[in-house]
Amino acid sequence: MTDLHIVIPIYPLVTHLDFTGPHQVLSRAPGAKVIVASKGGQDIASDGLVFTGLADLAKIDRCDVICIPGGFGTTDAMLDEDFMREVRRLASQATYLTSVCTGSLVLAATGLIRGKRAACHWQWRALLEPFGVIVDEGRVVRDGNVITGGGVTAGLDFAFTLAAELAGPEAAQAIQLGLEYSPAPPFDAGRPETAPPEILARVRQRFDGVVAERRGAAEEAARRLAAWA
Repeated sequence: MTDLHIVIPIYPLVTHLDFTGPHQVLSRAPGAKVIVASKGGQDIASDGLVFTGLADLAKIDRCDVICIPGGFGTTDAMLDEDFMREVRRLASQATYLTSVCTGSLVLAATGLIRGKRAACHWQWRALLEPFGVIVDEGRVVRDGNVITGGGVTAGLDFAFTLAAELAGPEAAQAIQLGLEYSPAPPFDAGRPETAPPEILARVRQRFDGVVAERRGAAEEAARRLAAWA
């Protein structure tokens, strides 16, 4: 692999682990150049951190891989026509269309993964349906050139899967060993199917405040997509 360009578009209220995890892995892939970009190259605040020195999405001619992270800002990003225009432009010519967490909603809003299987954070999977995307509960899901990861930490498994695709399994395993990625979580509470009921209820309650807003944004983005198509 030589000179392979990976673009990660970010936006306000992105979840930083959604892209910093994959960035750490993919930046070590031989020949890969990872570019983190935003609308107008603006600084992006995320969970107490500010990301600066970002590329301007509109000034990036093309990419081989586009990787869209998720976050609470997904709701606004799907309806930001300037941001979506640049994401759609880059994604339409990319070899691989990829995402982590609710980044698959933004990817779906481009109209480029209709009829494809895709992963998403467990709380928001159903919001892929208005875009004609097939919901898949997998942690990492591949459908042709579309590779998507589930919620947040799935971005690491996604990144190793993508690294293996781009640079080969041996290169991916070498990166894994270098980063000592050997997860052994202290609790089996990382999926709604395994979390204790009281923990699941607590987390669902935390999401309650944004459910209606995000569902409305997804439906509006799907309506715009249908009108645009």
